[in-house]
Amino acid sequence: MAPAVLPALLPVCACLLLASGSAQAGKLLVVPMDGSHWFSMRSVVEKLIHQGHEVVAVVPEVSWQLGSALNFTVKTYSTSHTLEDLDQEFKVFLDTQWKKQEQSMFSLIMGSSNRFFELIFSHCRSLFNDKELVEFLKESSFDAVFLDPFDACGLIVAKYLSLPSVLFSRGVFCHYLEEGAQCPAPLSYIPRLLLKFTDAMTFVERVWNYINHLAERMFCPLFLKSVSEAASEILQTPVTMYDLFSQVSIWLLRTDFVLEFPRPIMPNMVYVGGINCNQGKPLPKEFEAYVNASGEHGIVVFSLGSLVSEIPEKKAMAIAEALGQIPQTVLWSYAGSRPSNLAKNTILVKWLPQNDLLGHPKTRAFVTHCGSHGIYEAICNGVPMVMMPLMGDQLDNAKRMETRGAGVILDVFTMTSDDLANALKRVIKDKSYKENIMHLSSLHKDRPIEPLDLAVFWVEYVMRHKGAPHLRPAAHDLTWYQYHSLDVIGFLLAIVLTVAFLIFKCCAFGCRKCFGKKGRVKKSHKTKAH
Repeated sequence: MAPAVLPALLPVCACLLLASGSAQAGKLLVVPMDGSHWFSMRSVVEKLIHQGHEVVAVVPEVSWQLGSALNFTVKTYSTSHTLEDLDQEFKVFLDTQWKKQEQSMFSLIMGSSNRFFELIFSHCRSLFNDKELVEFLKESSFDAVFLDPFDACGLIVAKYLSLPSVLFSRGVFCHYLEEGAQCPAPLSYIPRLLLKFTDAMTFVERVWNYINHLAERMFCPLFLKSVSEAASEILQTPVTMYDLFSQVSIWLLRTDFVLEFPRPIMPNMVYVGGINCNQGKPLPKEFEAYVNASGEHGIVVFSLGSLVSEIPEKKAMAIAEALGQIPQTVLWSYAGSRPSNLAKNTILVKWLPQNDLLGHPKTRAFVTHCGSHGIYEAICNGVPMVMMPLMGDQLDNAKRMETRGAGVILDVFTMTSDDLANALKRVIKDKSYKENIMHLSSLHKDRPIEPLDLAVFWVEYVMRHKGAPHLRPAAHDLTWYQYHSLDVIGFLLAIVLTVAFLIFKCCAFGCRKCFGKKGRVKKSHKTKAH
């Protein structure tokens, strides 16, 4: 009887062991980033609250998404700019992307986005100008800081309060992921951000990859100068970006090797790609009606993200014309002016339940800007994509999916209505796209633990153990020449050269003793003969 009972008890025992690790509730400080960054971070925070932890979030009064109703303590601080200022600067930035994508750190610094980023980077000064809030943070005895590094304020807060931190992001500006985690990133097969290269680069691409790496080293300190200046002012000591990133205990990265190319990682880097993927819920009646009315052709879901509310008129009309050329019903998430040539098969909505629609069996394709949320929802639900990347990591996300045969990339600047229509017909009719994305979906879902549970575990781990110093590589304590073993190479080279020199001197001395004496003897014999 006992042998039969034991297997049944094993899952229960495993659950009890997992639960025991997080039984002790802690206190977590959250410093989030606005916009789509907050959506997946919020899911981790809400599960931590469900686990019994006390959570306090520090957010600016001026924001797009952070002001929504939250079920935990929120502390706000005033900013030097208004919501209208933020909207205006982002609109300038977005309008530029529809004309010419900023695909390098130099263009980010010198381009239209500079003012927008300066507004974001100014938040930390505003936070620390609120003395009452700072005093509250100092007295609250938090166990850890959970942060998004986009504006680096969370990093400054963690250093100011001397707290361990868990970073949550798709990636990090410039080379600070490799530097902060001391993670090798060989330029021979790891493409730099924004280049849209694969891991199998040609010689010319490797040259550009190396040049871009050097450009990052030159321009990133300029791009983030206001951040390091604010950190130095707040902490009252000279601070570099490396100082801020090197303190991170755990790096939670919203990607995995279904999307990302294989590369080295460190023990404190945890991949939680697909954290936003949820089991599809029944559709609202309005959308269920649209789907049912689509007939055998099914639907196409079209969304360019929560922050893209308008598209230039000519481009919107070209898109509308293209959508009218396919038999599928198109659900287009768009808050801008209705294109005058919108076809009957295209339905404009200001919001749509994207994940639930992608999970519906009648969904045939997904037109996306390739944000990481949309990419993973397409992977989880096995929906092929037509990709229209606009900015940032969207360019690289699209290239990675195209390389794996899961979709088609269109250049938003040069594409015509025929280009979009043909791309949609291609991914819908060519079964290889569906097969490839289903294969990626199978790989992504074949894992021992769900990404959300993994993220929650590591946040709790840092809270329980006050950091994770045993996962910190000793590389942080080495100078650049020690890291590359230049001192060892120099020492060994000096020994080799010294030995070679001594051997040469010994040989020269021996030659002089042997051949020099014999030569003098022969010369004296010749003198006597004369």
